[in-house]
Amino acid sequence: MTPAILGMRVDPTSYRQATENILTWAKAGESRYVCVANVHMVMETYDCPDFRQIVNSADMVVPDGMPLVWMLRKMGYPDQERVNGPDLMISILQTASEQGVAVGFLGSTSHVLNRLREHLMRRFPALEIAYGCSPPFRPLTPQEDGKIIDGINASNARILFVGLGCPKQERWMATHKERVRAVMLGVGAAFDFHAGVKARAPIWMQQAGLEWFFRMMTEPQRLWYRYFYHNSRFLILALKQLVEQNKNRGTKYS
Repeated sequence: MTPAILGMRVDPTSYRQATENILTWAKAGESRYVCVANVHMVMETYDCPDFRQIVNSADMVVPDGMPLVWMLRKMGYPDQERVNGPDLMISILQTASEQGVAVGFLGSTSHVLNRLREHLMRRFPALEIAYGCSPPFRPLTPQEDGKIIDGINASNARILFVGLGCPKQERWMATHKERVRAVMLGVGAAFDFHAGVKARAPIWMQQAGLEWFFRMMTEPQRLWYRYFYHNSRFLILALKQLVEQNKNRGTKYS
């Protein structure tokens, strides 16, 4: 049975396993979507049942945030590693370049996508980037949406990285499953990191579960409320879940 954190499914997996699954689906031409989960996503699903259904219906939900990794370890998966979006993206791109699988990018700005393409082609010269689109920051008309779908499918991109931010990217992927003939991955700010327009937290902060603090310090006006509001509630609710879990185990074996 797949474990759930505050009602949201999180799959115990690894970079290798996740990459293999995604490339297998992509080479088969399947339409699937993958969520990269952190505390923000957990709390969005906790507050919104219809969004929880979207994430729980994904083909894979990987544990990005260290708090989710710690929870999985406490829930019976002691060897669980973090599978964060930016590094998973690189793992997939490297394998896609080696296996001749075309990729595409949806989200961010034209400037970021251009820089992203330049950085990735220097790193992976054999990579086929078949599609790139920076949609307007507003709801799309049916005609605009249809044009994007047609463009993705015509490009033959088999893996589509979606950088629209949570929960917008997850809603977009769920809505477009079976319409977009590609494996879709919601990778949030990974475009900015790999394009070199935003800095990532130092490794020690990532491993200590403090990447949120680094990001908040770099974008305080945009992120401070989200992190303090969601993180404080997550801590209380996660501890409650673990206490209840241990209590149930004690009851079972008494």
